[in-house]
Amino acid sequence: MESEPKLAIDYIEIASPQLEETQAFMARAFGWDFIEYGPDYRDIQGAGIGGGIERAATRPPLVVLKADDLEAALQRIRAAGAKITHEIFDFPGGRRFQFIEPGGTEMAVWSET
Repeated sequence: MESEPKLAIDYIEIASPQLEETQAFMARAFGWDFIEYGPDYRDIQGAGIGGGIERAATRPPLVVLKADDLEAALQRIRAAGAKITHEIFDFPGGRRFQFIEPGGTEMAVWSET
C-alpha cells in the first residue's frame, strides 16, 4: 500500500495592521524585497521560504502547506480531525482552504490553479 504524499510547508503569511511600516522594517532589518499585490498584500521575496504580509489585525503567522491535489488534502485533513475554518476558495494564482488542528493552531493548504 502506497503512503499518501507528504504536505510540505511552502509559505508563511504574516498579518499587520500597519502593512507599509512592517514592509519597511523587514526590508531594512532583513534585506527582503516585496511584490505588491494591491493595497493590502505584499509577497515577500528572498526570505528563504515563500511568505507574505496581509493588511489585517495582528494574529499569529499562518503556516501554509502545498498540495498537488487540494480536494484530497482537504478530505485527509478533515478525516484526521481538523476543523475547517475556510472551505476551498480561489485567489490569484491558486486555491486554498484553512483549518484549525486539534491543538488550536490555524493552518492552510494551497495548490496552483
